[in-house]
Amino acid sequence: MMEATPNRDGDGHKSGEEMLGEEKQSGQAAEHKHKVTLPTVSNYTIHDVEDTENAKQQGVNSVQAVEVQVQVQGSKPLCDFSNFRANVCEMRGDVRIHTSASSVLFMEPAGSQRDEVWKIKPYPRKGDEFCLSHITELTVKSSKVAPECTEYHDVPAVVFSLTGYTGNLFHDFTDVLVPLFTTASEFDGEVQFLITDMALWWTIKYHTVLQKLSKYPVIDFSKDSQVHCFKHAIVGTHAYMEFTIDSSKAPHNLSMVDFNRFMRGAYSLGRDSVTVLGEHPKVKPRLLIIKRHRTRMFLNLDEIIAMAEELGFEVVIDEANVSSDISRFAALVNSVDVMMGVHGAGLTNCVFLPRNATLIQIVPWGGLDWISRTDFGNPAELMGLRYKQYSIAVDESSLTDQYPRDHDIFKNPISFHQRGFDFIRQTFMDKQNVKLDCRRFRPILLEALDNLNP
Repeated sequence: MMEATPNRDGDGHKSGEEMLGEEKQSGQAAEHKHKVTLPTVSNYTIHDVEDTENAKQQGVNSVQAVEVQVQVQGSKPLCDFSNFRANVCEMRGDVRIHTSASSVLFMEPAGSQRDEVWKIKPYPRKGDEFCLSHITELTVKSSKVAPECTEYHDVPAVVFSLTGYTGNLFHDFTDVLVPLFTTASEFDGEVQFLITDMALWWTIKYHTVLQKLSKYPVIDFSKDSQVHCFKHAIVGTHAYMEFTIDSSKAPHNLSMVDFNRFMRGAYSLGRDSVTVLGEHPKVKPRLLIIKRHRTRMFLNLDEIIAMAEELGFEVVIDEANVSSDISRFAALVNSVDVMMGVHGAGLTNCVFLPRNATLIQIVPWGGLDWISRTDFGNPAELMGLRYKQYSIAVDESSLTDQYPRDHDIFKNPISFHQRGFDFIRQTFMDKQNVKLDCRRFRPILLEALDNLNP
């Protein structure tokens, strides 16, 4: 499913005629085909008539023009499946996206030796068979035969899916928004999104971000029957480690600092950096505590609030969940200097924090330091935030009400990791709450205050 299947001899693969059917071309249809295969100065703009006339005047026949156009792609394969997290196909030339056939065709001239067929599911969870079983598979191939274009676009295309794990705030960002920003931001809004496995509610929830990345209405594969023609198309999105951008590999060396700035700009958030202590004597530093209601709850929230207020914080309590109004919550997060919460999707809102703010992650019992740092610690630091990680002790865990103190859950929690992530989640995340030892935790808040000093 996830590996390239280059077709060198044609065996076992349908031809372009079998897949899409041959279409007889009238003189007018042939002229249209000639137009979309002409080379252009810009990969993003089709100068049809002007280029055609220039080519005729210079004595360049249509085959030569097509060959020049294909040189834009060169010998580079249509797809790159080398990344451990995501497969991506990128084509420059005459690209035709046939939505109803779930196919993306890269047109080749008659003499070309290229013969490639790739199968791709445009969602960055490579190797996760359960997740990808819900994603539509697209066929990306080089071809000399294709249906006529019914809709021309003078901007690039980016094709991606929305099914997967969307609906969980963390996955909304790590699987879709961060990769989409990495892939599409270079086009400055001049890009067309095509979505397989559409989730309309999701596009409504994140319409502010989508409109910031693209000036054009999204195209829903399931409700479209056109043959869309582009000069540049990307199928799949660039993704790296969880909730991060690898600036050494990302287009134009984009980073999480860029993403943090982009998110603050998309929601018109006013604070670019934290409030320096003493700059406004009457203004207290603000601390946001992410409250949870079902799992990983703070059992002594009132005690935590009292301690924070004693240290000089103005404390704000709120809950982040899938139904939260993104704009409202983004504004709240941007208004604080420190945000803290137990490991969970709500910490994803750190993308709205101002520069140099502090994120404090409370790690539940169970040897979860590694996943906590991977999911939120590393991304926070890469965004230019201060990061503190507090791992609770046995006495701070509600698991003591479920297991005797000499149980391996406490003596050797790492040994349970061999049972797989489902067991880890059910045991250490879904069935555990936290009673914070305020005396032990107090130095963490004091360090957060120190970070606000000039």
